[in-house]
Amino acid sequence: MDHSGHGMTMDLPPFTLGRGLEWSADPFFLVACLVGLALYGWGVVRLVRRGDKWPVGRTVAYALGVLSIMLMMCTGLNDYGMAMFSVHMVQHMVISMVSPILILLGAPITLALRALPTAGRGRKGPRELLLMFLHSRYMRIVTHPAFTIPLFIASLYGLYFTPLFDTLMGSKAGHIAMMVHFLAVGLVFFWPIMGVDPGPHRPGYLMRMLELFAGMPFHAFFGIALMMASQPMVTTFENPPASLGIEALSDQNAAGGIAWAFSEIPSVLVLIALLFQWYASEQRQARRTDRAAERDGDKELEAYNAYLASLNTQGR
Repeated sequence: MDHSGHGMTMDLPPFTLGRGLEWSADPFFLVACLVGLALYGWGVVRLVRRGDKWPVGRTVAYALGVLSIMLMMCTGLNDYGMAMFSVHMVQHMVISMVSPILILLGAPITLALRALPTAGRGRKGPRELLLMFLHSRYMRIVTHPAFTIPLFIASLYGLYFTPLFDTLMGSKAGHIAMMVHFLAVGLVFFWPIMGVDPGPHRPGYLMRMLELFAGMPFHAFFGIALMMASQPMVTTFENPPASLGIEALSDQNAAGGIAWAFSEIPSVLVLIALLFQWYASEQRQARRTDRAAERDGDKELEAYNAYLASLNTQGR
């Protein structure tokens, strides 16, 4: 593909899935994704070598999460996303709502805490610094729903319905910063909800579900606003290249449909994951209670029976 300026291609042929999936790597995201996969792989290998186990499912989820970012940013989808609102919206939704969920299911923080060596008494190594960061006041703020939900919503309305979006799309650095922002917002929004990795904000399962559904309707409203608009709402996509053979308003309507659909898909995925976690947690609690009862010979029951017997004696 013929790149000009910051990666925008003015003579793109009409979009097809095959053209969208052609290799066209963004160097920043290619390097970042490869480093992310390598570090995770190092952590897994380190655990296995010392005889510890690490769930294969977590490794697969993390790898799929990182690969989904590469799919969006290191193929022709990234080129078409500079000129087509609909393709850009696919990038946005995947990077902010699918990739974070998969990465978080991979529990990278838990892996790091288990794989990194302790620095020793009175010293601070990477593991100690990570723990300090996790327990910092900053992390308590950015993972609190009073922060994450408004941020999640503002990333849609405050970006697309203001000149900020056009400014960021005007340079390669701005475009990269915007995509990194989408990923970061998705991670901090879903991190407390998924509850796989340790964190400062860890509500109960019911509260997590409420947090999940608090943000999703705003995605649907955003999508509907784009679908119902009678004129293009984002300057960047007002005049798509003639070679694409598309009309700006119909492409915007498609983008709105994509935003609306994506508000449902991740919600269902996360809800299923939460229900499985909740069930597993209840099962673990039940097993702990059974083991405790076996150890102490059901002392709680005996104490209760003794209490009833004492009441019976007093009543005579």
